[in-house]
Amino acid sequence: MHDLPTTGHELRSTVSSSGQLELSLVEVPVVAPGPNEVLIRVEATPINPSDLGLLLAGADLATASATTRDGVPVVTASIDPKVLGSLAGRFDQSMAVGNEGAGTVIAAGAAASAQALLGRTVSVAGGSMYASYRTIDAGACLVLPEGTPARAGASSFVNPLTALGMVETMRAEGHHALIHTAAASNLGQMLVKVCQADGVPLVNVVRSAAQVDTLAALGATHIVNSSAPTFMADLTAAVTETGATLAFDAVGGGTLASNLLTAMEAAANAKPGAYSRYGSTTYKQVYIYGGLDRSQTTLSRNFGFSWGLGGWLLTPFLMKAGGETIGRLRQRVADELTTTFASHYANAVTLEGALDLAAIADYARQATGAKYLITPHGD
Repeated sequence: MHDLPTTGHELRSTVSSSGQLELSLVEVPVVAPGPNEVLIRVEATPINPSDLGLLLAGADLATASATTRDGVPVVTASIDPKVLGSLAGRFDQSMAVGNEGAGTVIAAGAAASAQALLGRTVSVAGGSMYASYRTIDAGACLVLPEGTPARAGASSFVNPLTALGMVETMRAEGHHALIHTAAASNLGQMLVKVCQADGVPLVNVVRSAAQVDTLAALGATHIVNSSAPTFMADLTAAVTETGATLAFDAVGGGTLASNLLTAMEAAANAKPGAYSRYGSTTYKQVYIYGGLDRSQTTLSRNFGFSWGLGGWLLTPFLMKAGGETIGRLRQRVADELTTTFASHYANAVTLEGALDLAAIADYARQATGAKYLITPHGD
């Protein structure tokens, strides 16, 4: 153990009660692993949309400024008072960030399960992954195939399990086809491949002609462009053909959720004998699981009374699914890590680079095809 590092750095996010966000690098002691734990040298960890809420706390990045403290960067930004009230539970707490990542096990506890991981490259979704090192229970680790670099396994939890979770939810709730928005993302491309393999009809909603081309190259069948003047007609035609009655919406704000319900209602009413002055009896469900648009969600009530609008998150889904299902899904991810569940990154930055103002402005946009990877050791 004497050859192991004694300290490392963590990227921390703090929200003050006065309305200031502070992002900083904090030197922390490296925790030696307990009997059932391993110490991971973190080599790759992605910046997911699900990380940005904790990291940036809804701050106004136009007010962001950078300085240094003890030779490491510090970024501050103001938080709108309208947003601040929802953050009271984290006031003045230095919070570690990063849902998932991958790296090499450099130390292990005495338990056989921990010792078996020594020297292996593993991925993990344990939080606090924007760090040089991470000590965690061996059971939380997914062992990557021999020769697989950490970069390939860095995003092996959140997006893959979300894609699989959407299909599992569809089956559990009695639907047989899906609609997915922001569909050209890394997650969206995974979902295309999963649905192709599983024979699930999928309607992909994208925001540009270039994104249509991206999904067409993957063999996606039903792709509609929300920026096209024919969007509603195209969406309704695709929903009619697939019979989709369940949608997962990454956008959240604006009228898109309403448009999805409207298209599903129109498709249901197109069936012979389906007309009713109260709307169709076909149940339609939209789950909002992201917030690319932070404006109000606006509904135009022209889709009858048999519908639902709710939220969907991966962690509650996994808690409800149970250990057997989680194990099955994780094994599928491991088996298809470099194919179905391969991730693509536009930029890689160090922990210090993640606090560069230009980088923050870029990854905060959550633009399709512009995902960032943090490599804490510059690998």
